Amino acid sequence: MILYTPLSEADIFPQSTDSLTNRQCVTYNGRTMYVEQTSDGSYQLLQLISTDPKDFLDDTYLPGTILN
Repeated sequence: MILYTPLSEADIFPQSTDSLTNRQCVTYNGRTMYVEQTSDGSYQLLQLISTDPKDFLDDTYLPGTILN
């Protein structure tokens, strides 16, 4: 079976739900992304979900970026 999706394999077939408690899908500046809440209350970008190639060239949305 072939799935044509911008989501990663781990998002479609999660291993366990225990490790995903701090992760959530949010919209930030009009872009959808998966983020993880850190201990200080900020959010770390895990994955950008977009069909626009220009979004992936923007340094603001690199994985690992801290969002306030």
